[in-house]
Amino acid sequence: MTTDTHVSTPSGAASARALDGEARVRLYETMVLSRTYEEAILREYHADKGPGFDIGKGLVPGEMHLSAGQEPVAAGVCAHLTTDDGVTATHRPHHFAIAHGMDLRKMTAEIFGRETGLGRGRGGHMHLFDPDTHFSCSGIIAEGYPPALGQAFAFKRKGTDRVVVAVTGEGAANQGAFHESLNLAAAWNLPVVFIVEDNDWGISVPKSACTAIPSNADRAAGYGIPGERVEDNDVEAVHAAAGNAVARARAGQGPSLIEVHTLRMWGHFEGDAQGYRPELAEVPAQDPIPRYEQTLRTAGLLDDDAVARIKAAASERVEDAVVFAQNSSLPDPAQATAYVFA
Repeated sequence: MTTDTHVSTPSGAASARALDGEARVRLYETMVLSRTYEEAILREYHADKGPGFDIGKGLVPGEMHLSAGQEPVAAGVCAHLTTDDGVTATHRPHHFAIAHGMDLRKMTAEIFGRETGLGRGRGGHMHLFDPDTHFSCSGIIAEGYPPALGQAFAFKRKGTDRVVVAVTGEGAANQGAFHESLNLAAAWNLPVVFIVEDNDWGISVPKSACTAIPSNADRAAGYGIPGERVEDNDVEAVHAAAGNAVARARAGQGPSLIEVHTLRMWGHFEGDAQGYRPELAEVPAQDPIPRYEQTLRTAGLLDDDAVARIKAAASERVEDAVVFAQNSSLPDPAQATAYVFA
């Protein structure tokens, strides 16, 4: 097995050559849909929490981790996947679930803890499981990597060209599961694309204080697989890097690792005051969606009418999902022990 590990930043111009105008607009649409969804969940989550902020109460129970700012990663990666491919995501999963085509109504109902949800309201937002899109996520740090190997191993044994994308954060790259998974995927030449979302911060710890090297992409060299880092939260650069990695996996050439320097615009969890972040005042100006919108406007692919249509369509889909969830029934307490076993 040869090693092709490097840190790179594909230019927007270079990646744009591999994308026609329609594909570029689709990336924007995916990002807008994801952000619109997160804004709606943010609204509903806080709507009835009241003083004391009891996370166990309200329309949306439990903790909440939202992905605003990280949309370019999911949009760029999932553009290369079909729903036959697998995705294992993190406790901040909504952008990947949306980009991978999860049913918004079922997803929202699950987040609201309703019987019509993906897991009949039992799992909540950190435990979305959808066989229709081969999507799963977990609240356990780095948990998504090992199960991805199981899917990839099954896909390979069946002789398919299906791949699995395994997503984690930069903090989880210091977990044993991260390194064990890279090693086994390389040893067995599995069709996995490992994604690290580097948003600079763990719960309250900067990457520089807990990770010995600047780029987790360099860690791929220890396992003889390609590694690439994408800077600037650039959706087209993510698309280019992921396209190469997915094609490589489909061709039976094994796993790859991509780290994307992205942005967490909001708190690690809802209720996080973020007093540990000295750069908060600079965050709004780094929002990737208006930045990419301007890129497409300059290229003549978007105008005011097109942007308004895209945002209205996203809002309509999201609000429909929210109303569906609100109108769905809560699980029957008498059925609390049901569905424990398949």
